[in-house]
Amino acid sequence: MSEFDLIRDYFSDVGARRSDVLVGVGDDGALLDPPESQNLVSVMDTLVESVHFPRTSPARSVGHRVLAVNLSDIAAMGATPAWASLSLSVPHLDHDWLADFSAGFSECAELHGVTLIGGDTVSGPLIVTVHVTGHVERDNHVLRKGAKPGDQIYVTGTLGDAAAGLRAMTRGDGHSFLIERFLYPNPRVALGKRMGPLVSAAIDISDGLGQDLGHLLHASEVGATVTLEKLPLSTVLSSNFKPEEARYLALCGGDDYELCMAVPRGNVEDFEALCSSCFLRVQRIGKIDRTSGLRFTLKGKAHAVNVQGHDHFSSDT
Repeated sequence: MSEFDLIRDYFSDVGARRSDVLVGVGDDGALLDPPESQNLVSVMDTLVESVHFPRTSPARSVGHRVLAVNLSDIAAMGATPAWASLSLSVPHLDHDWLADFSAGFSECAELHGVTLIGGDTVSGPLIVTVHVTGHVERDNHVLRKGAKPGDQIYVTGTLGDAAAGLRAMTRGDGHSFLIERFLYPNPRVALGKRMGPLVSAAIDISDGLGQDLGHLLHASEVGATVTLEKLPLSTVLSSNFKPEEARYLALCGGDDYELCMAVPRGNVEDFEALCSSCFLRVQRIGKIDRTSGLRFTLKGKAHAVNVQGHDHFSSDT
């Protein structure tokens, strides 16, 4: 099988059918017709075997996951995803693996209205890079900067499950719910593309809430206090880990791909109503303040936490 046969068989018709894709996979480049009066939002992520996912990860999960992590970034910026490009390096031709990878990617793409418009395939270590472009109404985008003192801090979903799931996979434990949370993250696209007018800043939680919220605070030049009892933990996580370990996984584990948002107090009611209309659980966990840095309380008292998160170039991670 040639490279061109591989593209034709597995990637020529992947994702949603969009009228704004004039030319997609199969030419030297894609030809797109972007919406008028919209800004484009561009994101890209790379997943490397044994760095971002274990060798034992199902191919369907790898396909889903590499798109989902990009969609989470698009959602954090208040945008609607539209087009994706894929660069795939594989060590050898495994038709079953390619079929499952393509199916996982396509299922996630169709669910969120994304079309695969091009990319590249090469022989090499298993490395997958996806570039996603979306669009957002002008002046309606969301950035990490913009949070103000008094804003309320919200997070979607539950935290720590994916990190616990990765731990379960590497140890051979059978916590299927936690493992699924790692293998198949659920990007909060429905909320992301509607939240722009109601939030002052946002970030997706990929490297751990503590580290990612820290990035938001730094960009906004503010501080925050988080109430540890309010961290949203799943029943499965809470029942399988001691409270302090569950909180640590929620703060530092990473791979959640939930959203963390700063919401002005006057927008709280409308924001919670929006989340309800998206059938999405959200939890208010703290408040933005003027004193720089991230602080924590537990049972009303200051509580020290050594916040860490994933960093590819830090030996301490």
